[in-house]
Amino acid sequence: MGHAASEFTPVSIAVLTVSDSRGDAEDTSGHYLADEAKAAGHQVIDKRIVKDDIYQIRAIVSGWIADETVQSIVITGGTGFTSRDNTPEAILPLFDREVEGFGELFRMLSFEDIGTSTLQSRAVAGIANHTVIFAVPGSTNACRTAWEQIIVQQLDASHRPCNFIPHMRKK
Repeated sequence: MGHAASEFTPVSIAVLTVSDSRGDAEDTSGHYLADEAKAAGHQVIDKRIVKDDIYQIRAIVSGWIADETVQSIVITGGTGFTSRDNTPEAILPLFDREVEGFGELFRMLSFEDIGTSTLQSRAVAGIANHTVIFAVPGSTNACRTAWEQIIVQQLDASHRPCNFIPHMRKK
């Protein structure tokens, strides 16, 4: 586990919305995540929307993983069970390490809002090339649950007893 620093350090974040139907105007989840990241003091250095296609998702995320300025990636959408939900298949092969507890914790918290429907969430997280990656469902409520109850704390160097800051590339 990483040890917490004594003070907040801004993180450079890229936000990706996976959707076959949303454009920028309809992207409430992606805008929510970008706005909340900025409000928390982080820098959103890129925000994109991509079709739910394994190889298009993987290409964008791979580029960000290789980009030395990106420390964390937050993905919304494509984590369900339909044939067009491909986010986990796209990103799991890229991980150096999976953060198994993220999906478990997200589903536990989500259960309070949506009951057993949370079983159909394939929220995942991992680390690749010192970049922390979170993938959450596409609903704004799911993004709110993930951001407010998990991600914001794990991207805060002062969160104790541990957070992901020591595992990220340095700026």
